[in-house]
Formats: sequence, structure tokens, C-alpha cells
Amino acid sequence: MPGKHQHFQEPEVGCCGKYFLFGFNIVFWVLGALFLAIGLWAWSEKGVLSNISALTDLGGLDPVWLFVVVGGVMSVLGFAGCIGALRENTFLLKFFSVFLGLIFFLELATGILAFVFKDWIRDQLNLFINNNVKAYRDDIDLQNLIDFAQEYWSCCGARGPNDWNLNIYFNCTDLNPSRERCGVPFSCCVRDPAEDVLNTQCGYDVRLKLVREELEQQGFIHTKGCVGQFEKWLQDNLIVVAGVFVGIALLQIFGICLAQNLVSDIKAVKANWIKYDDGYKLLK
Repeated sequence: MPGKHQHFQEPEVGCCGKYFLFGFNIVFWVLGALFLAIGLWAWSEKGVLSNISALTDLGGLDPVWLFVVVGGVMSVLGFAGCIGALRENTFLLKFFSVFLGLIFFLELATGILAFVFKDWIRDQLNLFINNNVKAYRDDIDLQNLIDFAQEYWSCCGARGPNDWNLNIYFNCTDLNPSRERCGVPFSCCVRDPAEDVLNTQCGYDVRLKLVREELEQQGFIHTKGCVGQFEKWLQDNLIVVAGVFVGIALLQIFGICLAQNLVSDIKAVKANWIKYDDGYKLLK
């Protein structure tokens, strides 16, 4: 009775595409692991990991969420792509390409919906910023994010400085005992170019003293809301923003094509083998 015969076709799969996809996903995987590690480290520093209920107590956006979610997704997809390419595992390669394609179409759908429902998106952005204004002092990462946005876009609040009445430390009610009453964060202040040391108290009482015309307020604080300034920034940098999104989309499509091409190569190699009662033999 003839024994089992097994022959190998060299090369089984195109090495160029296989190792290129492996290297592509190694970078993807390492970046994802780095993002995830930064997010988990930041959570541990704030004690969130030791008190899981703190996750539901956050009134505004915790920027650490961005690192954890993005890092987690990138790590899983990078791992699937790496192992799938190295071990020629069609299941992992299909998992990688399908989920990367799903992310691509979600991004595309989000962009289309954002264009169609611009007014609704603007209202939701106002609501989102105001919710984070309320929680400004609750989380140091959120505070730093808001300060960065207000300084970068030269804005204050969602629609204007009076949005800071939503925060218990800055509102103008007579019962507010806070020293920051009727003020704004320092990031709302108009910086003096000659000022070397940052004055973190420049926003104290500014709305109490400046119940005047907006033109007069502009010498002390930014009077434009961040939503309007953000829209203006998008219009001024439309080519750059579009280029970044197109670049990300092309990378995703490139990764999907590499994975699908590798799956096709693996299936083509398997198709050259036929099963007999005494084992597998290579078709000639």
C-alpha cells in the first residue's frame, strides 16, 4: 500500500506581499500597544483602575478613553494581521481585512452624515463642549484638553465666555463662594506677547467687570466660541484636513488589498492539492 506523499511547491505564497503585510502590521501593532499602555498608565495614575465605578462618574470626556479605545482596536487588528500573515492563516487575515473595511466604511459614513446634517452636528458639538465645560475641574486631563483647545483656537466656551456660567466654579450666581466666580479659565485670556510668565489668574472676575460691549471685552479675553472657531479652522485648513483623511483611507485600503491578495495566494496554493485516500498529492 503506498504511503502518504506530501510535496511542497516553492514558493507556497508570494514572500514579498506576505512579509510586507507582516511589517505593515508590526508597526500597526506596536503603535496600538503604545497607545493602550499610555491610556492604562494614565488611568492607573488617576486611580480609575482601582475604582471602576469612577468610570461612570465622569461628567465630561476623559481624553484617556481615546488612547484606550484606539490603542485596543489597533492592537487587536495589528495582532491579527501579523499572525495571519506570518502563519498564512486565512481566518485571521479575513478578520483583519473585514474589520479594517468596517472601520473604513464607518469613517466614510460619518463623513457623509456630518456633511448632510451639519446643523445637527453643530448643535451636538455645542452640547458636547458645554458638558465638558461643566466637568472642567473634575479631571486634569479634560482640563488640559479644554485649555489647549481654547488657546489654540483663540476661543472661550462653546458659543462664548458666558458658557462658563455652566461650571459651578465660574458661574455668576450670588451664592457662589468660589474665587473664580464670574471669571473664565486662563486659556480664555488674550496673551500679552511680552509676557514671559503665564498669569493663571488673568480670568478672575473678568465677566463681572466686563459687562460691556463685546468690542471692549476683546482686549482682555477671547469672545468667540470654540464651535465657530473650529469651523473656521476647518475651512482654512480644508486641504490639509482632507489630505490627512485621504492618507488614512488609502493606508486602510492598502492594508485590505494586501490581506485579500495574500488570502487569494493561499487559496491558490491549496487548490493545487487534491485529497486521495492515501493523503494529499500535488496536482501537476
